[in-house]
Amino acid sequence: MHKIHRLVAVVGAVALTATLAACSGTSSTGPSASAASATVDLAAAGCPSTIVIQTDWNPESEHGHLYQMLGKDAVIDSEKKSVSGTLELDGKSTGVKVEIRAGGPAIGYSGVGAQMYTDTSITMGYITTDDQIANSAKTPTKAFFAPLDESPIMVMWDPKTYPDVTTIKELGQALTKTGGVWRFFSGSAYIDYLTDAGFMTKAEQDSSYDGTPANFVAAGGKDVQQGFASAEPYIYEHEVPAWNKPVKYALVSSTGWDPYQSEMAVRTADFEKLTPCLKALTPVLQQEEVDYFANPKAADALIQTLVKDYNTGWVYSPGVADYSRKTMISDKLVGNGTNSTIGDFDKARMDKFFTTASAIYTKLGTAIDPKLTADDLYTNEFIDTSIGLK
Repeated sequence: MHKIHRLVAVVGAVALTATLAACSGTSSTGPSASAASATVDLAAAGCPSTIVIQTDWNPESEHGHLYQMLGKDAVIDSEKKSVSGTLELDGKSTGVKVEIRAGGPAIGYSGVGAQMYTDTSITMGYITTDDQIANSAKTPTKAFFAPLDESPIMVMWDPKTYPDVTTIKELGQALTKTGGVWRFFSGSAYIDYLTDAGFMTKAEQDSSYDGTPANFVAAGGKDVQQGFASAEPYIYEHEVPAWNKPVKYALVSSTGWDPYQSEMAVRTADFEKLTPCLKALTPVLQQEEVDYFANPKAADALIQTLVKDYNTGWVYSPGVADYSRKTMISDKLVGNGTNSTIGDFDKARMDKFFTTASAIYTKLGTAIDPKLTADDLYTNEFIDTSIGLK
């Protein structure tokens, strides 16, 4: 099974705890004109009275578009690690409630797809394209909205040790010369892809990464390490005292391993039943994301409150949140892709990645659905093409 890992930042300490899951100021990015800004009645569209959304991690800026939906009547359940309230768009009720559940430690580090099949009260959840493929035989899902246009998964290195490195290909070659290793979490399928594609050799691989910075720091810059572009670069420079200096990084997606991260998906068997709801809800999700990046203050304040109240060991400082939001825009982790629309899927990209990932999982012995096609994984049919970031 493909696994995505996150870390828990412990401000002012060296230790960071490994975990399993899929990560001030107002941005100048603003909403485009859209029908979604009008009054929306999701109840009339056939949506559940409470739409339950399972996220892949603790509350963070990557989930800001979800928390943007909640108004002043939001109620926090610190025991269940969830928050619920009226689902609002531009301050107006849509006729239903929404419940947003934390992932990671809140669900015992279970994958979101597995959690959705274990707990059928969940309406939809965050899935990655590679997880969809790897788990297609047992827990098939279909995605309908992509809040992240690029995956934030990256590899980071010390720019003083590797001053001439700018790409992952160059990094692999540099590690061969220094004898350094690329430290990553065991079970990361993208490593098998990078090996087969010639970006690195097995001699440069170290699957012992446990989420803590200790080995990276002890290596003095010789070794490199996986992470999330929207978190670790800030954390290591500002919140890991034993390092406390900049790192450079490159996105793994630049190599051709290019899944959609944290897609919003439903159980495949429920897709037809939920179609009327998804048709009305998807433009709302698009507009909520545009609105979040235009004015994140309220959602960010809620995220900080949730992190404190959930008390899972996850520390998410305002500094990390600010960096994350800005980096998602500057690195185009969030964006309109090749058109002017947010949240849609690129067919050519999905077709290519499906072929690439299927070959890797077949090699790894993963039992994927033999009848699965790229088109089974997603749809753009509910997307409002007029909604996008400026």
